[in-house]
Amino acid sequence: MDKKRVMFLCTGNSCRSQMAEGFARALFGNNWEVYSAGIEPAGLNPRAIEVMREAGIDISRQTSDHIDIEFLEKMDLVVTLCGDAEERCPVTPPNVRRIHWPLPDPAKAKGTEEEIMAQFRRVRDEIRRRVEELLEEYPSS
Repeated sequence: MDKKRVMFLCTGNSCRSQMAEGFARALFGNNWEVYSAGIEPAGLNPRAIEVMREAGIDISRQTSDHIDIEFLEKMDLVVTLCGDAEERCPVTPPNVRRIHWPLPDPAKAKGTEEEIMAQFRRVRDEIRRRVEELLEEYPSS
């Protein structure tokens, strides 16, 4: 059986798409190839690494990558996690399913370190919930 391919897209590929990639890699099993990319890659956000570590997933070795149009067209599923990525994502062929998850950017959170980390955790938990829903829709077996 051919592996399915999913790509998570964000503007900076530093927080939301990285967390989604981490959860999908952990939960989807070996029947999926999981990627993330950005319109303007900004490097991995250290707070994203920290909150994912709290959830038992190490994303510290993931890379912040620029979107590759030809590779994008080979995906089965593309998930955009911010309005900018949804609007600026290149057109994909009809066989590529696109989903949009309008999630706030935790990197833009303001306040104390505790308040900022709380926003990262809220977004992380929402991403986990949505990735788990995807898994129900696309079982690995």
